[in-house]
Parts: sequence; C-alpha cells; structure tokens
Amino acid sequence: MTIQAAKFTPEVLLSAPRRTPGLPNSTGEQALYTVSSYSFATHSKTTQIRLLDIQSGKSSVLFENAEYSEPTWVSETEFIFFSRPPGGSTVLAEADLADLPHLEPREIALLPGSFSSMKVKTLSKNVVAMACVAVAKPDGTPYDPYAEPKKYTSARVYDSLFVRHWDSYITENTNSVWYGRLEKRNKGKGRGVGRIGGDTSENQRTQQNQEPRRYASEGASSEQQQQQQQQQRRHPTTHQSCWKLEGEGLTNLLAGQGLECPVPPFGGASDFDISHTGIAFVARDPELSPAIYAKTNCYFVPLTTFTETSPPAPKPVSTPGLEGYSSAPAFSPCGKSLVFGRMRSKQYESDKPRVMLVSDVDKITEGAPADEFWSTQDGDGGWDLRPDWFLWSRDEKELFAAAERNGRTVLWQFPSNVSEAATGLPTPVVADGSVNDAKLLGADGKRLLVTSTSMVDSSIYSIITPVMDPEVEVVSSNSKGGRSFGLSRSQFDEFWFRSGGPSCSSSSPGNGNSSDDGGYDVHALVMKPSNFDPCKKYPLAMLIHGGPQGAWLDGWSTRWNPAIFAEQGYVAVMPNPTGSTGYGMALEDGIRENWGGRPYQDLVNCFEHIERELEYVDTERAVALGASYGGYMINWIQGHPLGRKFKALVCHDGVFSTLNQYSSEELYFPIHDFGGTLWDNREVYERWDPARFSGNWATPQLIIHNELDYRLPISEGLAAFNVLQSRGVPSKFVTFPDENHWVLKPENSMVWHTEVLNWINNYSGIAGEIEGTAFSTAAASGGQPQSQEGEEAEEETAAAAGLLPMRRS
Repeated sequence: MTIQAAKFTPEVLLSAPRRTPGLPNSTGEQALYTVSSYSFATHSKTTQIRLLDIQSGKSSVLFENAEYSEPTWVSETEFIFFSRPPGGSTVLAEADLADLPHLEPREIALLPGSFSSMKVKTLSKNVVAMACVAVAKPDGTPYDPYAEPKKYTSARVYDSLFVRHWDSYITENTNSVWYGRLEKRNKGKGRGVGRIGGDTSENQRTQQNQEPRRYASEGASSEQQQQQQQQQRRHPTTHQSCWKLEGEGLTNLLAGQGLECPVPPFGGASDFDISHTGIAFVARDPELSPAIYAKTNCYFVPLTTFTETSPPAPKPVSTPGLEGYSSAPAFSPCGKSLVFGRMRSKQYESDKPRVMLVSDVDKITEGAPADEFWSTQDGDGGWDLRPDWFLWSRDEKELFAAAERNGRTVLWQFPSNVSEAATGLPTPVVADGSVNDAKLLGADGKRLLVTSTSMVDSSIYSIITPVMDPEVEVVSSNSKGGRSFGLSRSQFDEFWFRSGGPSCSSSSPGNGNSSDDGGYDVHALVMKPSNFDPCKKYPLAMLIHGGPQGAWLDGWSTRWNPAIFAEQGYVAVMPNPTGSTGYGMALEDGIRENWGGRPYQDLVNCFEHIERELEYVDTERAVALGASYGGYMINWIQGHPLGRKFKALVCHDGVFSTLNQYSSEELYFPIHDFGGTLWDNREVYERWDPARFSGNWATPQLIIHNELDYRLPISEGLAAFNVLQSRGVPSKFVTFPDENHWVLKPENSMVWHTEVLNWINNYSGIAGEIEGTAFSTAAASGGQPQSQEGEEAEEETAAAAGLLPMRRS
C-alpha cells in the first residue's frame, strides 16, 4: 500500500522505512537494497531485501527477515548476504534471481562472530574475493560473546588511554578486516559449507529455532503466496549452494599487527577497500596514544589468491608533510592505483582531507610517497572543501568525490591525473540535496546511480551521465518529493546574512570570506510549515548544530529533522555559523580558541537579521535548541543577552563547563580547539566556560543527557540542571540510561520528541500536546485503503542512509 502521512509527526518520522543506497548489478538493469522499519504497534523491526528495476523504477520484495542484511552481487543474477540469527554467529548466504519465483536462500558458511561491512571483487568469471569486518580477540580469532567463559568479577584495569570511547569501555578485543575467496560450482554438488568454526549441531539448532520469511513473487495468488511463504520459512539451507568458501575460510588480515580497522567509533566499510591486487585500509598509528592524537595511516596489503593464511605485513603509504587522519581508500577498477584522503594535523580531527593518489600500489612497499592533488607551497591546498569519499570512473580517467558546499553534500568530478587536475578545481556533478552514495552503472560505467536525500525526501535514487548530460533522472523518490510525508520542496528556503562587521544583509554567498569591512557572510537554511501563509506570523525555532565542525545540510535526518518543528507551526532556522563545514577552512577554523566568541555573535546577527528581514517570523515567541556543541551554545546563550530573546531553550548532551573537557575521551579535540592542554592554556578554557555565567541563567530550559554518553558525560547535564533548579528557573531533566550521545532507539526517540516539542510548544504558545499520528493508508477520496504497484508501491520505503560522521556530533 502507498504510505501517506496525514501529518508529519515524530511517529511518522520514526516509523517510516529506511532505505540503504542502491547497489546495481553488472548490467546496470537492477539494483539491490534493504529497507527496515519499526512498528510502534508491535514494538518490533522488520527488514526487507528488495530488487529495483532501474528502467521502470518498480521494485519487488525478495526476502523479509530482520536477520538479513547487506545483499551484494557476485554475478549478474546472484547475490550473497549476511544472516544473523540469535546467538553469536553469522551465516553467509546466497540467492539467485534465476530461481524466481521460487527464490531460496542457501547457506555458504557459518561464521562464528558478528560479521558486517561486506565488499567483493570479481577475480574471474567464477571466482570472487570478499572482505568484511568482525571483532577479533587478541589471539586473532573471531570474538563470539556467547562463547566466552563466564566472568566472576566486573573489574576493569587500565594503564593507558582510551579507558572508554563513545559509549563503551575499551576491552582487549578489536575490529579487524577478514578476507577470503568464493568459488562457484554447479548447483546440487554438496552442502557448500566453508567455515571458520561452528558445527553442524549448532547449525541444526539454529534452523529449528528460526523461521525466516520472504514475500512471494508479485502476481501470485493468495494461496500460492501462502504456500511459498510456508515453504521458505526456514533458515538458509545448507544444500545446493552454488558458491563455496575456499581454503580454510576467512582470514584475519590484521592478526598480530597491532592495528585496528575499521577505526572506532564510526568506522565502517569506507575504512577499507578490496581489489584483485590486495586490500587497502586505514588504522590508527600504533605508536601514538589514540586519545591524544587523531593520526591514522593508510595501509596496503598485497594479496594474490585471497586464500593466503599468512598475509604480508601491512605497509603504510608515505605522505610527507601530512600526519593527520586518513580516510576512504578506493582502488581504481584495475586495482593498480589508489586514492584516499589525508589530513595535515595529527591533533585536528576535522582538518581538511587532502586528496592523495598512489599511481602504482606495487611501489608502496618501496616507500614511494603518494601524490597530493592541488598541493600548494604553504601546505593549505588549493581546494578549500573537505572530501569524504571517492569513486573512480570505469576508464579510470576521472574521479568523483563527495564534499559539503553551502549546506549540501555535492558530488564533484575531476581528472584522475594529478597534473591535469591542477589546471582547475573539481566540477559539481550533483549539487541539489545531499549525496550519500554513487555507483557506476552498466558495463561501460558512463552513468552513475546516485543515492541522495533532501529536507523533504528521505531517499532518492537518480541516474546521471556526468559527461554527456548533467540532468538528473530520478528513478525512485521515496516520498514523491515529500508528498508522502505531507511535505513539499516549497517549504525549504535559505538566506545569507552579514556577521563579524557592520550589521547588514547579504544576498550572495561569501563562503565565510572576510571583506574590507571586517565582516563575512554566514548561511542559514529555513524550513517553513506545509500550510505556510506569508501573511501570517510563525514562532521561530532556531536550531544550533553540533560538531562544532559540522553543518546543517539539505538532507534527511531521523534525529534532528527540521520538518518536525516546521509541522508543529514553527519557522525553523538552521544557521551555519563560524566553525561550520562546507564554507571554506577560514570559517571552519575561526572557531579555534573562540568557542563563545564569533559563533555566538553570528547567532546574534542571525537573530537580528530574522527580526529585520523575515516578516513572517514572530521573534517574540522564539525558542532555541542545540545538541553537543549546540548544547554548549545553549548554555552559553543562557548566560548572555541573547538568552533573554528566547521563551525556552533545549540543551541535548551539552557542555556545562569547558574546564571538564578532560572527562571526555578524545582529548585531541579540546587540545586543538582550545589551543593546548588545560594546564598549558587554561585561560582559554576559562574564557569560554558557560559555568562562569550561570548566575545569569533565567530562561526556562529542558536538559537531555544520556548515561552512555562518554563524549560529554552525564554529569555535564546534571550540573546544568542543578544550577537551573537552584536558581528557581523552570527546568526539566530527561535521561536515557541505554543511549549514548545520540538517541537512536525508536521508542526512546519518540519520548525525546514528545518531551522536546511539548516543552517548546508550552512556552512559545503553540497549543496542544503531541499526537502520535501514524501513517494513514486511506485513499484521498472515499477513505478506503488503496493498493498500488510499481513506482508508487516503491514509495513505501523511506531512507536514513547517511554515513556516520567522523566529527563529534
């Protein structure tokens, strides 16, 4: 059925299916993806593996099973995927579209431990190399928590950092990359089970306990569907597998090397890549403290057969003059060349990644340095944006990169030859909304399948031909441009305002550059109610982003979605002040040793611009909300004149006192942002300390702080709440014992939204409690549910397929 929201509420946001990027097959005719959704009625999650016909935009369900994930093509019609039944093991399974309508999942191998982040590379017609990720024990074997011996003490003892990171205490186990080789054989020739550990009895027990379910093929009768579903309600079978895992199964690439990949806490599949020449990955420098230095290196391990049980030692790629964070390694299609990102400073996690090229990976073992695109003598680099990930063209003559610019994540294109690229800067290919992913489409690779989002659409699949035709062809819009959520693109707006100098408006982007008057331009995004009337006035909701090196983007979010506030009746304004990314490094770096200075003045100037220029905004009923650094700014605003401009404030996991920054885990962050250690540069820590001005706190404030937040411990929120209560300021404290710096669990997120919206609505004068309006499946006329096929049926899915940020919030 077509999902249609009567009103975009928190329940609609959190119930909407979330779609992963599309993965096209070798012909470019079909794409695989998964869709997950949460039901507040059954308090459970469902997951589907779906198949998209790229030409028509129609999709069909292949499997529905919450245990299935990461479908990955190994041929034109065959794909492999992971299944995670209850317990500590992972099943590597396969399926073949040629078997439709009787598609059957078949087990290839039972892997002890939890495996994820699958990548494959075709070595020949019937041979595929694969790499994936799992936690390893110190002896190099997979970690299976269900197989661990019982402990009789809860003690933890440390003599080095980290003690804890993000939301967990550090253990002796580490992430690792595992590799192996799959070889195709004829169907029906045996069980096809290659394993790292595991046994038949465990597999039989799992089969008895689990009943995976898949949808029947489209067009089948109800009776046929029931028969097919009953037939398929079992664990992936161990007979008739077409692919087998060669040799001794999967091998730990990093065993005994003292390296960890993916890099915690946000690292994933983008931290490594696979080619027929070997595996490249990034890992923290083992010679430096991970809490004090953000340095990671890019390494290469040459592999020939992918059945090697003792892989060569990883070799770091040399990058003279660059000692910071390395990211997003990507092999060229032939496997000879490698591109990746590398920052300059080893204590600045949000420095600009330079684009680095290894022309011949064989020379890495000889110590040959990588070449830097757009290098300059001063070391700043000629491209002033921050690329996040890379993609090669099929002919290897072009490179694509994703980088933020002016509130969007843009897909850029440039020559793969360093000398040719030096004649100009990258050209934008997709500049609307925010691009999450791009894949080469078809055998010639002249087209791209791009996955993107916007503030009104949770997932868009588009086709673009960069050289021939810059026009974007939308294959599948998850919400029909927002209409399925009751939203429209007309609600989105933006403006620029002057800051840092004489207060004046600016209609053109300045990317944070200074001018003769000492000022600079600052950008802000706007989301209006769907029933917006320019003749009416709407209360202001100012949203302050975290990071602080981050930005509000024209993209979808399930945690801080501006449309949620707009549909309550606010005009949501999202400024990107000093410290924001995507406007050049001068604006971003302007926050260093200046946390409460330039960014605060930017917000003051933004508020004054709204008062002066946006007649439809009622600033007498304004509220402000922020998380992480945005929460710091809420506490800073409380103690300063801008705080009296707001009727209510909301601080999520914010900083109460900058003198407490050493209770955090990534210490290189305050060392950089405050210009040194607490004992070497204490004056700066004290200058921008919100607690110094707590005697001025007077505006009603809601505080949310979670117990698993080890980035900014819960004591920060409790201290702020204690001050507010002691001063008699109306205040409320909300905590989630099982959440970290973010609120991710759907039921908790529903409470979060309810508490936040009720708080600001009470003080802004917007009447009513929050209604948990669910999706309506009724037709526009007659009130009867309508069933639709094809592209409209595809709109049942909504996405939150964004990459986890490296930055702090």
